Amino acid sequence: MLGPGAMRAGTGGGAGPEAGTGGHRVPDTVGGTAAAVDAVLAEHLRTRLGEARRTDAVFADEVASRVAAFVLQGGKRLRTAFVRCGWLAAGGTGDPGTPLRVGAALELLQACALVHDDVMDESPVRRGAPAVHAQFARLHREGRMRGSATSYSATAAVLAGDLALVWADDLLTETALSSPYGGHLHREWQAMRGEMVAGQYLDMRAQATGSSDETQARNIATLKSALYTVERPLALGACLAGAGAPVVDALRSAGRCAGLAFQLHDDLLGAFGDPAVTGKPADEDLRTRKLTGLLAAALRLAGETGDADALAVLGHQGPEPGGGTADRMRAALERTGARSAVEEEIACLSASSLRHFADTGADDRAQEEFAALVARAAGTAAPLPVPGGEGA
Repeated sequence: MLGPGAMRAGTGGGAGPEAGTGGHRVPDTVGGTAAAVDAVLAEHLRTRLGEARRTDAVFADEVASRVAAFVLQGGKRLRTAFVRCGWLAAGGTGDPGTPLRVGAALELLQACALVHDDVMDESPVRRGAPAVHAQFARLHREGRMRGSATSYSATAAVLAGDLALVWADDLLTETALSSPYGGHLHREWQAMRGEMVAGQYLDMRAQATGSSDETQARNIATLKSALYTVERPLALGACLAGAGAPVVDALRSAGRCAGLAFQLHDDLLGAFGDPAVTGKPADEDLRTRKLTGLLAAALRLAGETGDADALAVLGHQGPEPGGGTADRMRAALERTGARSAVEEEIACLSASSLRHFADTGADDRAQEEFAALVARAAGTAAPLPVPGGEGA
Protein backbone atom coordinates (compact mmCIF):
# COMPACT_ATOMS: atom_id res chain seq x y z
CA MET A 1 0.00 0.00 0.00
CA LEU A 2 2.82 2.41 0.85
CA GLY A 3 5.76 2.04 -1.48
CA PRO A 4 9.16 3.77 -1.51
CA GLY A 5 7.80 6.58 -3.68
CA ALA A 6 5.20 7.43 -1.07
CA MET A 7 7.89 7.55 1.59
CA ARG A 8 9.96 9.96 -0.47
CA ALA A 9 6.93 12.14 -1.06
CA GLY A 10 6.44 12.44 2.66
CA THR A 11 9.81 14.08 3.27
CA GLY A 12 8.64 17.45 2.07
CA GLY A 13 11.44 17.69 -0.50
CA GLY A 14 14.42 19.95 -0.29
CA ALA A 15 15.10 19.39 3.37
CA GLY A 16 18.72 18.67 2.54
CA PRO A 17 21.21 18.19 5.35
CA GLU A 18 18.83 19.77 7.85
CA ALA A 19 16.57 16.73 7.61
CA GLY A 20 18.95 14.33 9.31
CA THR A 21 18.33 12.86 12.70
CA GLY A 22 21.51 13.91 14.41
CA GLY A 23 24.58 16.07 14.12
CA HIS A 24 23.01 18.60 11.74
CA ARG A 25 22.24 22.26 12.09
CA VAL A 26 18.78 23.30 13.19
CA PRO A 27 16.38 24.18 10.34
CA ASP A 28 16.22 27.92 9.68
CA THR A 29 12.44 28.19 9.22
CA VAL A 30 9.19 26.64 10.36
CA GLY A 31 8.82 25.24 6.85
CA GLY A 32 12.28 23.74 7.12
CA THR A 33 11.33 22.17 10.43
CA ALA A 34 8.23 20.58 8.89
CA ALA A 35 10.27 19.16 6.00
CA ALA A 36 12.96 17.94 8.39
CA VAL A 37 10.55 16.16 10.71
CA ASP A 38 8.84 14.55 7.73
CA ALA A 39 12.22 13.13 6.75
CA VAL A 40 12.73 11.79 10.28
CA LEU A 41 9.26 10.27 10.19
CA ALA A 42 9.86 8.68 6.80
CA GLU A 43 13.07 7.07 8.04
CA HIS A 44 11.46 5.85 11.27
CA LEU A 45 8.40 4.51 9.47
CA ARG A 46 10.52 2.71 6.90
CA THR A 47 12.18 0.81 9.75
CA ARG A 48 8.87 0.08 11.46
CA LEU A 49 7.32 -1.17 8.21
CA GLY A 50 10.24 -3.51 7.71
CA GLU A 51 9.62 -4.94 11.17
CA ALA A 52 5.91 -5.29 10.42
CA ARG A 53 6.59 -7.19 7.21
CA ARG A 54 8.82 -9.61 9.09
CA THR A 55 5.97 -10.12 11.57
CA ASP A 56 3.20 -10.74 9.04
CA ALA A 57 2.59 -9.64 5.46
CA VAL A 58 -1.17 -9.09 5.86
CA PHE A 59 -0.69 -7.03 9.02
CA ALA A 60 1.98 -4.96 7.30
CA ASP A 61 -0.10 -4.33 4.21
CA GLU A 62 -3.47 -3.65 5.82
CA VAL A 63 -2.55 -2.00 9.14
CA ALA A 64 1.06 -0.83 9.39
CA SER A 65 1.19 0.60 5.87
CA ARG A 66 -2.13 2.36 6.42
CA VAL A 67 -0.83 3.98 9.62
CA ALA A 68 2.39 5.09 7.91
CA ALA A 69 0.47 6.56 4.99
CA PHE A 70 -1.81 8.47 7.34
CA VAL A 71 1.12 9.93 9.29
CA LEU A 72 2.77 11.13 6.08
CA GLN A 73 -0.52 12.33 4.59
CA GLY A 74 -0.15 15.78 6.07
CA GLY A 75 -0.80 17.83 9.15
CA LYS A 76 0.35 21.22 10.38
CA ARG A 77 3.37 19.84 12.29
CA LEU A 78 2.67 22.54 14.88
CA ARG A 79 3.74 20.38 17.80
CA THR A 80 7.15 19.79 16.27
CA ALA A 81 7.56 23.52 15.70
CA PHE A 82 6.68 24.23 19.34
CA VAL A 83 9.22 21.62 20.50
CA ARG A 84 11.81 23.52 18.51
CA CYS A 85 10.70 26.85 20.02
CA GLY A 86 11.04 25.46 23.53
CA TRP A 87 14.49 24.14 22.68
CA LEU A 88 15.57 27.50 21.23
CA ALA A 89 14.17 29.41 24.23
CA ALA A 90 16.29 27.24 26.52
CA GLY A 91 19.45 27.95 24.56
CA GLY A 92 19.24 25.42 21.73
CA THR A 93 22.16 23.34 22.98
CA GLY A 94 22.93 19.74 22.12
CA ASP A 95 22.15 17.74 19.00
CA PRO A 96 19.71 19.67 16.72
CA GLY A 97 18.35 16.36 15.51
CA THR A 98 16.98 15.51 18.93
CA PRO A 99 14.09 18.03 18.84
CA LEU A 100 13.16 16.60 15.45
CA ARG A 101 12.97 13.08 16.85
CA VAL A 102 10.79 14.27 19.73
CA GLY A 103 8.65 16.13 17.21
CA ALA A 104 8.33 12.97 15.13
CA ALA A 105 7.18 11.05 18.21
CA LEU A 106 4.54 13.72 18.80
CA GLU A 107 3.32 13.44 15.22
CA LEU A 108 2.90 9.68 15.69
CA LEU A 109 1.03 10.28 18.94
CA GLN A 110 -1.18 12.77 17.09
CA ALA A 111 -1.93 10.10 14.49
CA CYS A 112 -3.09 7.77 17.26
CA ALA A 113 -5.32 10.50 18.72
CA LEU A 114 -6.87 11.38 15.37
CA VAL A 115 -7.58 7.79 14.34
CA HIS A 116 -9.26 7.07 17.68
CA ASP A 117 -11.07 10.42 17.70
CA ASP A 118 -12.60 9.74 14.29
CA VAL A 119 -13.90 6.38 15.50
CA MET A 120 -15.46 7.95 18.60
CA ASP A 121 -16.99 10.82 16.64
CA GLU A 122 -17.96 8.63 13.66
CA SER A 123 -16.20 11.12 11.39
CA PRO A 124 -15.87 9.78 7.83
CA VAL A 125 -13.23 12.26 6.64
CA ARG A 126 -9.84 13.37 7.95
CA ARG A 127 -7.30 15.61 6.22
CA GLY A 128 -9.51 15.74 3.17
CA ALA A 129 -9.50 11.95 2.68
CA PRO A 130 -11.41 8.95 4.07
CA ALA A 131 -10.71 8.47 7.77
CA VAL A 132 -8.80 5.33 8.72
CA HIS A 133 -11.90 3.52 10.00
CA ALA A 134 -13.69 4.40 6.75
CA GLN A 135 -10.82 2.80 4.84
CA PHE A 136 -11.18 -0.39 6.88
CA ALA A 137 -14.94 -0.42 6.23
CA ARG A 138 -14.23 -0.28 2.52
CA LEU A 139 -11.66 -3.07 2.87
CA HIS A 140 -14.29 -5.19 4.63
CA ARG A 141 -16.91 -4.59 1.95
CA GLU A 142 -14.59 -5.11 -1.01
CA GLY A 143 -13.16 -8.26 0.57
CA ARG A 144 -16.70 -9.57 1.15
CA MET A 145 -15.79 -10.40 4.72
CA ARG A 146 -18.29 -11.79 7.16
CA GLY A 147 -19.92 -9.82 9.96
CA SER A 148 -20.53 -6.11 10.38
CA ALA A 149 -18.33 -3.71 8.41
CA THR A 150 -18.99 -1.06 11.05
CA SER A 151 -17.78 -3.23 13.90
CA TYR A 152 -14.80 -4.52 11.93
CA SER A 153 -13.70 -1.06 10.84
CA ALA A 154 -13.95 0.45 14.34
CA THR A 155 -11.98 -2.41 15.88
CA ALA A 156 -9.30 -2.32 13.19
CA ALA A 157 -8.95 1.46 13.50
CA VAL A 158 -8.48 1.19 17.26
CA LEU A 159 -5.66 -1.28 16.62
CA ALA A 160 -4.17 1.03 13.99
CA GLY A 161 -4.21 3.91 16.47
CA ASP A 162 -2.60 1.65 19.08
CA LEU A 163 0.17 0.85 16.63
CA ALA A 164 0.85 4.55 16.07
CA LEU A 165 1.07 4.98 19.85
CA VAL A 166 3.51 2.08 20.11
CA TRP A 167 5.70 3.62 17.42
CA ALA A 168 5.53 7.01 19.17
CA ASP A 169 6.53 5.55 22.52
CA ASP A 170 9.37 3.59 20.93
CA LEU A 171 10.81 6.68 19.28
CA LEU A 172 10.48 8.85 22.39
CA THR A 173 12.05 6.16 24.57
CA GLU A 174 14.97 5.72 22.19
CA THR A 175 15.50 9.49 22.21
CA ALA A 176 15.24 9.76 26.00
CA LEU A 177 17.75 6.94 26.50
CA SER A 178 20.29 8.80 24.37
CA SER A 179 19.75 12.18 26.08
CA PRO A 180 21.43 13.38 29.28
CA TYR A 181 18.01 14.81 30.22
CA GLY A 182 16.06 11.67 29.34
CA GLY A 183 14.39 11.38 32.75
CA HIS A 184 12.85 14.85 32.51
CA LEU A 185 11.85 14.19 28.92
CA HIS A 186 10.08 10.95 29.78
CA ARG A 187 8.21 12.49 32.72
CA GLU A 188 6.79 15.23 30.47
CA TRP A 189 5.77 12.62 27.90
CA GLN A 190 4.21 10.39 30.54
CA ALA A 191 2.10 13.23 31.98
CA MET A 192 1.00 14.37 28.54
CA ARG A 193 -0.36 10.96 27.54
CA GLY A 194 -2.46 10.72 30.68
CA GLU A 195 -3.81 14.23 30.18
CA MET A 196 -4.82 13.38 26.62
CA VAL A 197 -6.85 10.37 27.70
CA ALA A 198 -8.50 12.32 30.51
CA GLY A 199 -9.44 15.15 28.17
CA GLN A 200 -10.84 12.78 25.56
CA TYR A 201 -12.96 10.96 28.11
CA LEU A 202 -14.32 14.16 29.63
CA ASP A 203 -15.13 15.44 26.14
CA MET A 204 -17.08 12.27 25.36
CA ARG A 205 -18.81 12.37 28.74
CA ALA A 206 -19.82 16.02 28.34
CA GLN A 207 -21.57 15.18 25.07
CA ALA A 208 -23.35 12.22 26.65
CA THR A 209 -24.60 14.29 29.60
CA GLY A 210 -25.47 17.35 27.51
CA SER A 211 -23.24 19.57 29.64
CA SER A 212 -23.14 23.31 28.94
CA ASP A 213 -20.76 24.27 31.73
CA GLU A 214 -18.08 26.80 30.74
CA THR A 215 -15.64 25.66 33.42
CA GLN A 216 -15.94 22.11 32.20
CA ALA A 217 -15.46 23.23 28.61
CA ARG A 218 -12.27 25.06 29.62
CA ASN A 219 -10.98 22.05 31.54
CA ILE A 220 -11.55 19.79 28.53
CA ALA A 221 -9.85 22.28 26.21
CA THR A 222 -6.88 22.47 28.56
CA LEU A 223 -6.44 18.72 28.96
CA LYS A 224 -7.27 17.66 25.43
CA SER A 225 -5.65 20.44 23.47
CA ALA A 226 -3.76 23.24 25.25
CA LEU A 227 -1.39 21.00 27.18
CA TYR A 228 -0.87 18.50 24.39
CA THR A 229 -0.57 20.93 21.49
CA VAL A 230 1.61 23.68 22.94
CA GLU A 231 2.48 23.53 26.65
CA ARG A 232 3.96 20.04 26.76
CA PRO A 233 5.78 20.33 23.40
CA LEU A 234 7.43 23.57 24.60
CA ALA A 235 8.45 21.86 27.84
CA LEU A 236 9.72 18.80 25.96
CA GLY A 237 11.92 21.04 23.83
CA ALA A 238 13.21 22.91 26.87
CA CYS A 239 14.07 19.60 28.58
CA LEU A 240 16.34 18.71 25.67
CA ALA A 241 18.44 21.81 26.37
CA GLY A 242 18.55 21.27 30.13
CA ALA A 243 16.39 24.30 30.95
CA GLY A 244 16.02 25.46 34.54
CA ALA A 245 12.72 25.81 36.38
CA PRO A 246 12.17 29.56 35.67
CA VAL A 247 12.45 29.03 31.91
CA VAL A 248 10.23 25.94 31.95
CA ASP A 249 7.63 27.69 34.09
CA ALA A 250 7.50 30.66 31.70
CA LEU A 251 7.14 28.27 28.77
CA ARG A 252 4.32 26.42 30.52
CA SER A 253 2.43 29.69 30.99
CA ALA A 254 3.09 30.70 27.38
CA GLY A 255 1.98 27.30 26.14
CA ARG A 256 -1.18 27.21 28.24
CA CYS A 257 -2.34 30.55 26.80
CA ALA A 258 -1.40 29.72 23.22
CA GLY A 259 -2.94 26.26 23.49
CA LEU A 260 -6.26 27.61 24.70
CA ALA A 261 -6.22 30.17 21.88
CA PHE A 262 -5.59 27.31 19.46
CA GLN A 263 -8.54 25.32 20.79
CA LEU A 264 -10.89 28.31 20.73
CA HIS A 265 -9.89 28.93 17.12
CA ASP A 266 -10.60 25.27 16.41
CA ASP A 267 -14.03 25.74 18.01
CA LEU A 268 -14.73 28.56 15.57
CA LEU A 269 -13.61 26.42 12.65
CA GLY A 270 -15.88 23.61 13.85
CA ALA A 271 -18.88 25.93 13.63
CA PHE A 272 -17.96 28.30 10.80
CA GLY A 273 -15.05 26.67 8.94
CA ASP A 274 -14.88 25.62 5.31
CA PRO A 275 -14.45 21.83 4.92
CA ALA A 276 -12.20 22.45 1.92
CA VAL A 277 -9.80 24.20 4.28
CA THR A 278 -10.28 22.22 7.50
CA GLY A 279 -10.32 18.80 5.84
CA LYS A 280 -13.22 17.77 8.11
CA PRO A 281 -16.97 17.53 7.49
CA ALA A 282 -18.99 20.71 7.94
CA ASP A 283 -21.27 21.08 10.96
CA GLU A 284 -19.81 18.12 12.84
CA ASP A 285 -19.39 19.98 16.14
CA LEU A 286 -22.88 21.43 15.80
CA ARG A 287 -24.45 18.13 14.76
CA THR A 288 -23.08 16.36 17.83
CA ARG A 289 -23.55 19.39 20.09
CA LYS A 290 -19.92 19.19 21.15
CA LEU A 291 -19.19 21.06 24.37
CA THR A 292 -16.87 23.83 23.22
CA GLY A 293 -15.94 27.15 24.74
CA LEU A 294 -17.92 28.76 21.94
CA LEU A 295 -21.12 26.84 22.71
CA ALA A 296 -20.81 27.31 26.48
CA ALA A 297 -20.26 31.06 26.06
CA ALA A 298 -23.28 31.36 23.76
CA LEU A 299 -25.55 29.59 26.22
CA ARG A 300 -24.33 31.77 29.09
CA LEU A 301 -24.84 34.96 27.08
CA ALA A 302 -28.27 33.79 25.91
CA GLY A 303 -29.26 33.17 29.52
CA GLU A 304 -28.03 36.60 30.60
CA THR A 305 -30.00 38.39 27.86
CA GLY A 306 -33.06 36.16 27.99
CA ASP A 307 -32.65 34.94 24.40
CA ALA A 308 -35.08 32.03 24.60
CA ASP A 309 -34.70 31.12 20.93
CA ALA A 310 -30.90 30.78 21.26
CA LEU A 311 -31.31 28.69 24.41
CA ALA A 312 -33.73 26.39 22.60
CA VAL A 313 -31.61 26.09 19.46
CA LEU A 314 -28.30 25.55 21.26
CA GLY A 315 -29.58 23.62 24.26
CA HIS A 316 -29.90 19.88 24.61
CA GLN A 317 -33.41 19.28 23.30
CA GLY A 318 -33.77 15.55 22.76
CA PRO A 319 -33.31 13.40 19.66
CA GLU A 320 -32.03 16.15 17.34
CA PRO A 321 -28.67 17.41 18.69
CA GLY A 322 -28.80 21.14 19.29
CA GLY A 323 -32.57 21.24 18.85
CA GLY A 324 -32.34 22.86 15.40
CA THR A 325 -30.46 23.11 12.14
CA ALA A 326 -26.80 24.00 11.89
CA ASP A 327 -27.69 27.30 10.22
CA ARG A 328 -29.94 28.28 13.12
CA MET A 329 -27.21 27.32 15.58
CA ARG A 330 -24.65 29.43 13.73
CA ALA A 331 -27.05 32.38 13.71
CA ALA A 332 -27.51 31.99 17.47
CA LEU A 333 -23.76 31.86 18.04
CA GLU A 334 -23.47 35.14 16.15
CA ARG A 335 -26.51 36.84 17.66
CA THR A 336 -25.56 36.15 21.27
CA GLY A 337 -22.15 37.70 20.72
CA ALA A 338 -20.37 34.42 21.49
CA ARG A 339 -18.37 34.43 18.27
CA SER A 340 -17.08 37.95 18.88
CA ALA A 341 -16.33 37.16 22.53
CA VAL A 342 -14.31 34.10 21.57
CA GLU A 343 -12.39 36.02 18.92
CA GLU A 344 -11.54 38.68 21.51
CA GLU A 345 -10.42 36.03 24.00
CA ILE A 346 -8.18 34.45 21.36
CA ALA A 347 -6.45 37.80 20.84
CA CYS A 348 -5.97 38.31 24.59
CA LEU A 349 -4.64 34.79 25.15
CA SER A 350 -2.26 35.13 22.22
CA ALA A 351 -0.83 38.39 23.55
CA SER A 352 -0.41 36.89 27.04
CA SER A 353 1.36 33.93 25.52
CA LEU A 354 3.95 36.16 23.87
CA ARG A 355 4.58 38.05 27.11
CA HIS A 356 5.19 34.81 29.00
CA PHE A 357 7.50 33.54 26.27
CA ALA A 358 9.52 36.76 26.46
CA ASP A 359 10.03 36.05 30.19
CA THR A 360 12.23 33.10 29.23
CA GLY A 361 14.89 35.53 27.98
CA ALA A 362 14.78 33.92 24.54
CA ASP A 363 16.55 35.81 21.78
CA ASP A 364 14.74 37.81 19.09
CA ARG A 365 14.86 34.96 16.59
CA ALA A 366 13.09 32.56 18.94
CA GLN A 367 10.52 35.18 19.95
CA GLU A 368 9.74 36.03 16.34
CA GLU A 369 9.33 32.38 15.45
CA PHE A 370 7.09 31.77 18.45
CA ALA A 371 4.96 34.81 17.57
CA ALA A 372 4.47 33.51 14.04
CA LEU A 373 3.54 30.06 15.35
CA VAL A 374 1.00 31.44 17.82
CA ALA A 375 -0.54 33.52 15.05
CA ARG A 376 -0.79 30.43 12.88
CA ALA A 377 -2.25 28.29 15.66
CA ALA A 378 -4.73 30.94 16.79
CA GLY A 379 -5.80 31.86 13.27
CA THR A 380 -4.83 35.52 13.46
CA ALA A 381 -4.42 37.33 10.16
CA ALA A 382 -0.75 38.22 10.59
CA PRO A 383 2.11 37.41 12.96
CA LEU A 384 1.62 39.12 16.29
CA PRO A 385 4.24 41.65 17.41
CA VAL A 386 6.97 40.41 19.69
CA PRO A 387 6.70 42.03 23.11
CA GLY A 388 9.38 44.63 23.65
CA GLY A 389 10.27 47.65 25.64
CA GLU A 390 9.92 48.38 29.34
CA GLY A 391 7.62 46.07 31.23
CA ALA A 392 7.47 43.42 28.50
